[in-house]
Amino acid sequence: MKLISWNVNGIRAALKKGLDSFVESESPDIVCFQEIKAREEQVPELLFAAGYNRYWNSADKPGYSGTAIFSRVKPLKVTLGIGDDAHDREGRVITAEYADFQVVNVYTPNSKRDLSRLGYRVGGWEPAFRAFLKTLDHKKPVLICGDLNVAHQEIDLANPRTNVRNAGFTVEERREFGNLLEAGYLDSFREFEKAGGHYTWWSLMTGARARNIGWRIDYFLLSGRFRPALKSAFILPKVMGSDHCPVGVTLS
Repeated sequence: MKLISWNVNGIRAALKKGLDSFVESESPDIVCFQEIKAREEQVPELLFAAGYNRYWNSADKPGYSGTAIFSRVKPLKVTLGIGDDAHDREGRVITAEYADFQVVNVYTPNSKRDLSRLGYRVGGWEPAFRAFLKTLDHKKPVLICGDLNVAHQEIDLANPRTNVRNAGFTVEERREFGNLLEAGYLDSFREFEKAGGHYTWWSLMTGARARNIGWRIDYFLLSGRFRPALKSAFILPKVMGSDHCPVGVTLS
């Protein structure tokens, strides 16, 4: 089974840049999108969508945030949000439950350039999201994918020293990601690749992608007891269409 996750930075924009062709070529069993920036009825026909069950969680605010799951196998259940109105107005989480596991597609709030949202993120969102995952994990193993908006270690971004107090690499955000791992989740990519230089997001303003001056902020995490099912984890940096690239895993 192949699963792919991609922050498309606007699904309507991504469709104009080859999203259909990409999904048709990769043919994932489950594909998760973040930052869709649209409601389902606003999106043109998806040529790749034949054969997929489609589930959307759009933000209340038009043209902002949002997540979606497209799945060949119909889930047993799909849940929008984490069950907390304080965090569920931006369409940041959608969960699909299957016979043996659950997929949580998440677009973690950005702390903003001026860190004006850091307090909300680490004091509100992060503990609430972990509590939600803990409840799920009691039932079945969990696979978490999406844009978690944090580079966990220094090897996860090209210029760690100059970004220490920047959004996505603050001590607080990195600590919260560490708390997630300590809660029993594995960073799938690091199960196979220990070296740096592998990134999933690049600034559009500095020609950073061509020079590979990037950040690894898109992940697949999985419950530790689900590790035997993990066969590979990958990043697809050559796939264009967004400032992020797709990431994925294969499971037995």
